Amino acid sequence: MTRDHIAFPAGFVFGTATAAYQIEGAVNEGGRGESIWDRFSHTPGKVFEGHTGDVACDHYHRYEEDIKLMHELGIPAYRLSISWPRIFPERGKFNQAGIDFYRRVLETLHKYEIEPAVTLYHWDLPQYLQDEGGWANRATVDYFVEYATKVFRELGDLVPKFITHNEPWCASFLSYGLGHHAPGHHDWREAYAAAHHILLSHGKAVEAYRAGGYQGEIGITLNFTWVDAASHRAEDETMSRYADGFFNRWFVEPITQGRYPADMIPFVESQIGKLSYICPGDLDAIAAKVDFLGVNYYTRNVVAADPSAPLGVRMLEPPADRVTAMGWEIHPQSLYRLLNWLQTAYTGDLTLLITENGAAFQDHLVAGEVHDEERIEYIADHLEAAKRFIDEGGPLKGYYLWSFMDNFEWAFGYSKRFGLVYVDYETQDRIVKDSGKWYSEQISYHRSSQTR
Repeated sequence: MTRDHIAFPAGFVFGTATAAYQIEGAVNEGGRGESIWDRFSHTPGKVFEGHTGDVACDHYHRYEEDIKLMHELGIPAYRLSISWPRIFPERGKFNQAGIDFYRRVLETLHKYEIEPAVTLYHWDLPQYLQDEGGWANRATVDYFVEYATKVFRELGDLVPKFITHNEPWCASFLSYGLGHHAPGHHDWREAYAAAHHILLSHGKAVEAYRAGGYQGEIGITLNFTWVDAASHRAEDETMSRYADGFFNRWFVEPITQGRYPADMIPFVESQIGKLSYICPGDLDAIAAKVDFLGVNYYTRNVVAADPSAPLGVRMLEPPADRVTAMGWEIHPQSLYRLLNWLQTAYTGDLTLLITENGAAFQDHLVAGEVHDEERIEYIADHLEAAKRFIDEGGPLKGYYLWSFMDNFEWAFGYSKRFGLVYVDYETQDRIVKDSGKWYSEQISYHRSSQTR
């Protein structure tokens, strides 16, 4: 049974989102250089069945068609990312063709009255910088600021919202520590240094944006995983606190309060040694004032103390009937709890935007249609959790559903589908799923409710 639609306050923004490497393809066109995901995905054994982003959704050639489809669905806002290697394919070498491509994309969005939110970094670091240490190398901070400043100057007139980074946790811990994402390293000292340098580059990019006098807004997107202890045993509660520090507080606390969590520092130093990569003034720079905080939420973790597990923390398996195709627990009430915790502990009246929320399911194309009722339920349940927070006075101002269309899902290749729009990767046909139709109706309902 199709879910009822939900009334949101006037001014609330509904949107959808994608990322450059996941949809663009055309990796050797338009002067683009190599990224760490090009190298990683072409390394045997790193990505499901050897899938790559070489073609992806061919959005580089089909962006007008895709944006027109967004317009037909009534989607008023779109979060996209810029490929750093399209702008600086070599160190110090600016590529005008790359900027021109994004200007065409942005102008097309404006033509269809879709408001863009642009992410500067969604994990596609130029390979030449990784060859010199990547984010573990402090010099990458300056290269990022150079890149960000150039994008501000060239495209700032078309971008009302900039996001410096998407999910620093993934770009550092998942990439340099756990090794699941590019560059695929297993070095926790590198991982924590990378996290610090990503946060520092964020703060310095915000400073550059302010110095440029631009009229838009700027913020950062963090991914959050709500953590519950498996029991009330002291050891489980302690490890849940560490897990929360690892997933969440290590990133949100320096951005909002200019410090790393005091309870986590001894734990981290016991693993990697002194945090010698932190220099005087760094934390003040990281805490540069933002206009909003982007919140990516998908699931929660339930954890127990287990000395035999990595870092002494074991993640419990979620109920089999309450998981997505990623194996992630469906737990919308934890979105509500997360938003409340953020506002109370860190952000106060700062605007919050849900910059990603969505789910992968086993979608099947049958007679030209995709009936994804599970995804509709997931979206509606999470919108209800968000609305509850707003009704209680929470400063949540927007929701960007992940994702607009099926795409290259990083190490999972094309095996997981998150989209509102089904993509046939052989033909590049786009088919709007039932969830896309429902979301379109939700947006229409929201618009019409403002006039009643």
